[in-house]
Amino acid sequence: MFTKILIANRGEIACRVAATARRMGIKTVAVYSEADANAKHVAVCDEAVLIGPAAAKESYLRGDKIIAVALATGAQAVHPGYGFLSENADFADACAAAGLVFIGPPAAAMRAMGSKSAAKSLMEKAGVPLVPGYHGDVQEAGFLHQQADQIGYPVLLKASAGGGGKGMRVIEHSDDFKAALASCKREAISSFGDDKVLAEKYLSRPRHIEIQVFADTLGNCIYLFERDCSVQRRHQKVLEEAPAPNMPAERRAAMGEAAVAAAQAVGYVGAGTVEFIANQDGSFYFMEMNTRLQVEHPVTEMITGTDLVEWQLRVAFGEPLPKQQHELTLRGHAIEARIYAENPEKGFLPSIGTLRHLDTPAAVAFTLGGAPGTGVPAGVRIDSGVREGDAISPFYDPMIAKLIVWGADRGEALARMAQALSEYQIVGLATNIAFLKRLIEGAAFATADLDTGLIERNQDSLFPAPRPAPAGALALAAVALISAEKERSEAQSAGNPSDPWGNALGWRLNSAFLRVLSFSDEYALASAEKAYLSEVEYHAGGWRLDGKALTLMTREGLYLSVKLGENAVHGTVRRDGEVFHVFTGGEHYALHYNDPMAHAGEAEAEGGRLTAPMPGKVVAVLVEQGQRVQKGEPLVIMEAMKMEHTIAAPHDGLVEEILYTVGDQVADGAPLLAFTAV
Repeated sequence: MFTKILIANRGEIACRVAATARRMGIKTVAVYSEADANAKHVAVCDEAVLIGPAAAKESYLRGDKIIAVALATGAQAVHPGYGFLSENADFADACAAAGLVFIGPPAAAMRAMGSKSAAKSLMEKAGVPLVPGYHGDVQEAGFLHQQADQIGYPVLLKASAGGGGKGMRVIEHSDDFKAALASCKREAISSFGDDKVLAEKYLSRPRHIEIQVFADTLGNCIYLFERDCSVQRRHQKVLEEAPAPNMPAERRAAMGEAAVAAAQAVGYVGAGTVEFIANQDGSFYFMEMNTRLQVEHPVTEMITGTDLVEWQLRVAFGEPLPKQQHELTLRGHAIEARIYAENPEKGFLPSIGTLRHLDTPAAVAFTLGGAPGTGVPAGVRIDSGVREGDAISPFYDPMIAKLIVWGADRGEALARMAQALSEYQIVGLATNIAFLKRLIEGAAFATADLDTGLIERNQDSLFPAPRPAPAGALALAAVALISAEKERSEAQSAGNPSDPWGNALGWRLNSAFLRVLSFSDEYALASAEKAYLSEVEYHAGGWRLDGKALTLMTREGLYLSVKLGENAVHGTVRRDGEVFHVFTGGEHYALHYNDPMAHAGEAEAEGGRLTAPMPGKVVAVLVEQGQRVQKGEPLVIMEAMKMEHTIAAPHDGLVEEILYTVGDQVADGAPLLAFTAV
């Protein structure tokens, strides 16, 4: 077996590979960019070497630098993880030329499957059913538009060299084709260095089902069942589960055998995923093959009792597959949720910031044999590449962690996932945790009414109108505020604790001290009052909040247990500047404390400027100074984390001044142009 490998990646996959390698007695070398100098994957590997600036094209995509580090540190093999160079055939060839083992498929297999159009031609020759579309090499815009018109709308444009939902556009009408093609090609060249696209008929209510395959160098190839990845946003997966709900055994075998045939047709070696799009009637079509380990591989591990990273290492070393097809059995059900730094209510825009508070549900490390003494997988598993205090930067994918649960059946897995999400606490940036919880608990996912449009079909339930913060959450915030004031006062008056004039404990000579606390959130700001106003009356041993007795029963760190009237309320309160983040009852409330003294005299911010919704780069300015525009007309296109975001006119108006040009880096909240309503 290898004695040392280099991990040519970052984040949770680098940590995942390092953990398996350590268990196998293999030393690991990490590479990192300047932005990742203090990253978790740097800390968990045996060695770490800086390879360049933050931009991926100058660090993680520099195969020459990575190979040089591998040779200098004595590594025998390179594990590419997923993303970056994991499906780069030239990098695989370069590793071989340098005498390094590339822990992945042969370069020839990657080339055969790396181009969506070439792969579909190969599958067509092999008799695998394909979605109607154009998969050829002609890329002239007018020709592609003609092909789309012939296919019939809606049409799906996809980057031929792409994956992960990048470089994909659904076009509903012929008039929208030109703009969508330009956007798709821009995103494709930015993400993959190749702007070639293919066009296909966009199927109504399809499911996205993929088959995990594994092959060794001795000619053995098996499938490890399927994963349902239908729940997506922006063509990127949100929830994945295994096995796929309502999958008959005959169809499972048919899809598995087709996936194995596809892998064998290109001489595949290692872990790979053959992706299918399936109609509700059970018919299925080949989409593409991902020639690498997938982000969602843990659900397969959970239901098969395997460690796929260990399999990768053993197969790359020349060993046979640890199991044959007849030795694999399904056990239970697993679901994975991707915890992202993003704001679902704002079109899933990425969120940049520091994880100032991170508290995760109790998790048991995944092992090949399952949880100790049980013979089954751990109920909750977390794969993450970040820790409390780490930053989510604009340079890389904003995934914080993968939360994976296992249950004896789908119902148990659903319940376990809902509970785990309710225990996941993050402060410092926006996350999709509450959105994921609504997804898991929603009727569509709970009843397995699955298709790739599930999120769009359930907009009302998944994106409900803001609700008022409950009295219990306000009580916890109030007690946290008052308790902190009390501790600060006691510390300041330690020299003379009996002096009533030297403390801020609410003491009054002949009456109770009354004060009004003002908190606000999205709901409150949208209301006429603009805030929650709570009257607090101080008494010995406690308070009264809006006429109800309020008592602090327990305080352990950030955890508070209070009694409000006859009701007990428990939760965690983390203060972040002027915001009290209250986690109670499985919900998260961000309550802004309106301190009457903190902002006295501040002027209102200047209006009339459209601002950047996130940090990123300007990739297109679609208007000119002095131009009149209509409401909804696109003005500027920004790119962040290889995803495009269009800033549109909020109403009819006049563009008075353009403040940035194409290629400029823009900070979150920066004004992009001066705009006047007309």
